[in-house]
Amino acid sequence: MRIIVKGKNMEVTDALQRYAEKKVEKLEKYFQNIKEAIVTQSTQRNWHIVEVMLEGDGIVLRGEVRSDSMYASIDQVVEKLEKQVKRFKSKLTERVHPDEPPKELAAQIPIMPPEPIEELPPRIVRTKRFPLDPMSPDEAAMQMEMLGHNFFMFMNADTEQVNVIYRRQDGDYGLLEPEA
Repeated sequence: MRIIVKGKNMEVTDALQRYAEKKVEKLEKYFQNIKEAIVTQSTQRNWHIVEVMLEGDGIVLRGEVRSDSMYASIDQVVEKLEKQVKRFKSKLTERVHPDEPPKELAAQIPIMPPEPIEELPPRIVRTKRFPLDPMSPDEAAMQMEMLGHNFFMFMNADTEQVNVIYRRQDGDYGLLEPEA
């Protein structure tokens, strides 16, 4: 497997590169034919972000984690990818019928005993009510930043419609407007 470790708007140290390579290599035990793993490390507003893309066996898996430590982000993204791989493999084995020969892809992947994972469906745990004051999108962005949120709902003073402004992963803002 070829592992590419690169930095986005930052310099990747040798220690971080070796650590990322060592952790990502552990994913080879799940797939025999991983062609390439691309590890992208970046920092953004005191967050250490690690994104890993795996390509091989006819699939592409992607995981991204942000935390306050680059090493912790690497550990967490590998754990996240392991869970994705286990879910993917269990779906493959469920599709194979006992009287059919196994598909080529399912035959290449060693079958691990599934871990009992109790996943509950997401539920609404909080409802928040607030007044919608008319304001411009720029004012809404400023209000969102002051609150420290990633999105903000407001009444657009120009269109008199409810809009949502949100922070994109690249640091810019997005605006959601309903169609008329």
